[in-house]
Amino acid sequence: MYEDVPVFMAEGALFRDQPYAGELPQGLWTTGLCDCHEDAHICVQTAIMPCVSFAQNTEIVNRGNIPSMNAGLIHLALGFVGCCWLYAFPSRSRLREHFALPEEPCSDFWVHVCCTPCAICQESRELKNQGADPSLGWGSNIEKWRREKITPPIVVPGMNR
Repeated sequence: MYEDVPVFMAEGALFRDQPYAGELPQGLWTTGLCDCHEDAHICVQTAIMPCVSFAQNTEIVNRGNIPSMNAGLIHLALGFVGCCWLYAFPSRSRLREHFALPEEPCSDFWVHVCCTPCAICQESRELKNQGADPSLGWGSNIEKWRREKITPPIVVPGMNR
């Protein structure tokens, strides 16, 4: 249904040609790992139910291929046994690939092992700052971009870190 939308694809227009390219720091996270206070809603939601925030992020990062309900339930189940980070860190890696972000402050694995809630909050803020609101879901973001005639975020092709 949404296969024709050029979101998170390396083909097509270059990042520097997009209208928002000059507004965002290229190759850098827009917020720090411990900047949870910058978005109180995401901070509180993640503190109470991290599986919900994670699920919303995962749906966007995977272009709707993984429904948020499925991602949230898997994250919740793994959280009960203390290893939700096993499911969460690959999603962070994929997000970084989409926006050509550095693996900071350490590998995605260790960021999630040491502070999964902070990582999930940072990922939510990054998606919002890049133009995708995780709380809306994939389909609603597509509709919003079409309605506002906005070109969704596109990966920087061939960028190396």
